Amino acid sequence: MPAYPREELEEMVQRWLCANRESERQGDWIEHLGAMYSEDAEYRWNMGPHQEFVAQGRKQIEEWALGVHMQGFEAWRYPYDKILIDEKQGEVIGIWRQVAPAKRADGSDYEVAGIGGSWFRYGGNYQWCWQRDFFDLGNVKALFMELAADDKLEPAVKCRLSKLARGQALPGVRPLHTSPGLSKKLKGTLAMLRIVVLGR
Repeated sequence: MPAYPREELEEMVQRWLCANRESERQGDWIEHLGAMYSEDAEYRWNMGPHQEFVAQGRKQIEEWALGVHMQGFEAWRYPYDKILIDEKQGEVIGIWRQVAPAKRADGSDYEVAGIGGSWFRYGGNYQWCWQRDFFDLGNVKALFMELAADDKLEPAVKCRLSKLARGQALPGVRPLHTSPGLSKKLKGTLAMLRIVVLGR
């Protein structure tokens, strides 16, 4: 991995944070973030022991990661609490939070517990060439269930969860394993999700 000037990576981070704030303000993730990925960039995140999201190339990143998978999250906030820069390897780690736009009855935020973040690889020209998000999937599910119980889950998110519960394919979502035993476990997980989301 190539080394980059520290100042260049710091500038990249500032541009990224500014674009994120503008995306939150306008509720449009593609417009401000899409161009910050190289044409051949890869973006992925884990979805549990059986599935992984993978977008390869800027087009898929814009259409899937920043488009389809962000539907229903237009008003959410993702404030960054910590940024770590490694200019020798050209990598950055950003620690962020996921905060829903709704408030609880006591005035507190609906926020995913635990730690979330992104691991970036810089590709020059003020663009990321690789990104991997990480977060506590159990806490994400718990917050979604709380939002659903309080009738504050966005319809687009409900729709996507319903598709997952029915085993329908979502753009970019790939199985991690294909063994029959794991397929059986995945069906059991989908059945539980169906009960939570659909009530049946």
